[in-house]
Amino acid sequence: MRISTMNIIGLAIFALGIVLLIFGFNESQSFGSDVSRFFTGNPTDRSMWLIAGGGVAVIAGMVLALRGMRRGR
Repeated sequence: MRISTMNIIGLAIFALGIVLLIFGFNESQSFGSDVSRFFTGNPTDRSMWLIAGGGVAVIAGMVLALRGMRRGR
């Protein structure tokens, strides 16, 4: 099985998305996020952007990796 460049890029973006999700979840459990949640009812903007960006990167990485697998045939 031949690995295409698009497949490698997709897997790298997928891995980056996983890392962003981990950072976002850790940030949402931080003291600063707890203080923000106490006063505003919402976690910090940074944690929300990390989680949203991680989700988008995971989906984009999966799409690129799957598309690369189909082209490699």
